[in-house]
Amino acid sequence: MSSIKRIGVITSGGDCGGLNAVIKGAARQAYAMGIESVVIPNGYAGLYNLGNLDNVVLLNAERVSKIEASLAGSEAGHSRVKLSKIKDPNTYERIKEGLKKFGIDALIISGGDDTGSVVIDLSEQGIPCIHVPKTMDLDLQPYSVGGDSAINRIAVFTRDLKTTGLSHNRILVIEVFGRYVGHTAFRGGAGAEADCILIPEIPVDFDIVYEHMKNTYFNRIERSDVKAGTYIIVAAEGIKTASGELLYDEAIPADAFGHRKLTGAGWYVRQQLEKRLKNDPDVKEFMKRTGMYAPGVYEIPEVREVTPGHLVRSGHSSAFDVNFGYKAGASAVLLLVNGKIGNTIVNVDGSKIHYIPTSEAIKQRPVDVSELALFEDLGICFGRKPEKYIPEFVISSGIILRHL
Repeated sequence: MSSIKRIGVITSGGDCGGLNAVIKGAARQAYAMGIESVVIPNGYAGLYNLGNLDNVVLLNAERVSKIEASLAGSEAGHSRVKLSKIKDPNTYERIKEGLKKFGIDALIISGGDDTGSVVIDLSEQGIPCIHVPKTMDLDLQPYSVGGDSAINRIAVFTRDLKTTGLSHNRILVIEVFGRYVGHTAFRGGAGAEADCILIPEIPVDFDIVYEHMKNTYFNRIERSDVKAGTYIIVAAEGIKTASGELLYDEAIPADAFGHRKLTGAGWYVRQQLEKRLKNDPDVKEFMKRTGMYAPGVYEIPEVREVTPGHLVRSGHSSAFDVNFGYKAGASAVLLLVNGKIGNTIVNVDGSKIHYIPTSEAIKQRPVDVSELALFEDLGICFGRKPEKYIPEFVISSGIILRHL
């Protein structure tokens, strides 16, 4: 693989924090080794259409200096395209011709599990690839660039919403991304000191959620000298109904990878709470005791759902993601030139570059629910009956750092 003269850089799937650091890290490492790097724009759609382009952007020193590593999103652009679903029997030959046209010898591709599955396809077609893990959902086996940035933004938005919650004595439900796992809801919610965190890994018992909300919220307002209080729920978009069904928009067809647009978790949680508030005779007396009751106008506390949506994957990247992005992009180049193709970057630890086969990296990693009991001891509700935290004490040799 030492014959590599030019590398193509692709970002695919959803945008997030840290991706520009990946691009910058890869370009600068390649430059340091006398290798050119270019952007293949618009993800896998751009790779498929590469041969139709008149030119590609060379990531020389001048162009790379214009990329702001601390900004989220990607200078290379994105698309949600699965190459094997393209209705063209010559898809892979077309891609190879495009790569040949621009003298691109290998690819560095940053994306999540869907992107990684295509990395495997490309590698099997003889196209040298290295996968840089990227997903704010954190559902891959290794840490993925974008996760820390999303968690921090979820925590900031949730904390900020407490001011409006307190002003109106509202119960707020914040619905956040995360697809089929609850990493971002869990860590972002805990970071904002949310009262309740609902994740796909735990079937939600709304009677338990309601009782926790009722006791916490009522006590806060009654203790307050100005009778003010709020209750914050962070709900992952992938939570399931009591019957085990995902909540998604039926009007929007599944994407190329078979994923439906998850939506409605916040609305569903709000409906469940409002139904219980209306049927609970204690609520009327509470509203009267605290001076909030207005017959026919304001008889139960207001429940609002808020969906920050793409705000949590936009804006600025966290310092952690910039650092990881730099290391992952640079080490991807080193893996390529040393023939370690078809693999995913895990981490750089001193002089050691850790990697695993992409087929292993893209296996889904859920939240370790054994840890939740520790947070339940701290008063957070997870929509289940609290469990006892049973610690295991382990002596660690050396320093262990596994982010989230």
